[in-house]
Amino acid sequence: MQPEDFSSLASEHGDFYGFESLLTGEEKEAFLAVREWLETRLRPVAVQNWVDATFPSELIEEFAELDIISPVRRKGWSNVFAGLVHAELNRVDASFATFLGVHDGLFTGTIEALASEEQKAEWLPAIYAFREIGAFGLTEPLAGSDVAGGLQTTARREGDSWVLNGAKRWIGNATWSDWVVIFAKDADEGGVKAFLVDTSSEGYSAQKIENKISLRTVQNADIQLKDVVVPESRRLANCSTFKDVNKVLRVTRLAVAWQAVGLQRAAFDLARSYAVERTQFGRPLASFQMIQEQLVQMLGNLTASTAMMMRLSQIEDEGVAKDEQSALAKAFTTARMRETVAMGRSIFGGNGIVADYEIAKVFADAEAIYTFEGTHEVNTLVTGRAITGVSAIV
Repeated sequence: MQPEDFSSLASEHGDFYGFESLLTGEEKEAFLAVREWLETRLRPVAVQNWVDATFPSELIEEFAELDIISPVRRKGWSNVFAGLVHAELNRVDASFATFLGVHDGLFTGTIEALASEEQKAEWLPAIYAFREIGAFGLTEPLAGSDVAGGLQTTARREGDSWVLNGAKRWIGNATWSDWVVIFAKDADEGGVKAFLVDTSSEGYSAQKIENKISLRTVQNADIQLKDVVVPESRRLANCSTFKDVNKVLRVTRLAVAWQAVGLQRAAFDLARSYAVERTQFGRPLASFQMIQEQLVQMLGNLTASTAMMMRLSQIEDEGVAKDEQSALAKAFTTARMRETVAMGRSIFGGNGIVADYEIAKVFADAEAIYTFEGTHEVNTLVTGRAITGVSAIV
């Protein structure tokens, strides 16, 4: 890469150190195809869908043609590619990226990690093709960060079936998905079981959570399970403890940290363009020293977060990543994200609180990403436990 390329990279999407140049030729081609689709098809409708709290389901079929679901396990591409694509999705719309994160990372990832080979062969083709959409049911009304020990949804074996009872909360895609993986405590033996539940099952209901201020396009739901019968054939064969669930969460926590990178890219893009184009006191806003300082701080936060995620993704590709490394990444990148999007919104002044300018959406969406997949505090304590050998989690 030539030195003169740096300014254009920073101008376009904040890749000031040329991280995208580390992609292979095939990965770069796929990445650019995703970028073009996002800019031409998703961006034009993203803000209005966010304002209306509606999901652009009409775009799913053509998005599926990009063929990027499960790029690591299915195609053998790198976690670096998967991360940069996820960041790119979030740069354009964190809500659509969250939909994909639920369907691909959580739902599909659970089946890939915890289902038997026979179950995967039966279920995954339609899921990979987006013919069937999935959701991930772990969090409960009274169990969030403590869900490992606080799971209250139960599953009781009755002959060749299981009967599920309980409730789930904040379940993305669940108001319209075809399937949802439900995690439940074995009522007789203890331990955690996972089930592929048909959302048309008798006793299953999902109600949309209204009045959100963040990720408004995502259709989050409260789920009620009242004597929902699931055949033994749809119990995921390789899930028996919460350690099995963590096999999925460690990887998706990495994906959420990439979301934080993407929102920082979005904030930097928007704030830089606005500062260059907006005139104040007869000259561009970007000509003021304090504005330049904020833009450089935003770029610094973004670059540090990207560098951390690039290295973590490489470690994941090597198969040696640890839970605490994902926890640190999630805690660090989301904290930097919160600072970055706040400075971006500030540069817009009063216009920064109007959804038309997009930065308001980015600012609000950051709050959900700061919290889910383990709060900042819990991920900090997971990392603290690893470096001290002493647990501060009660």
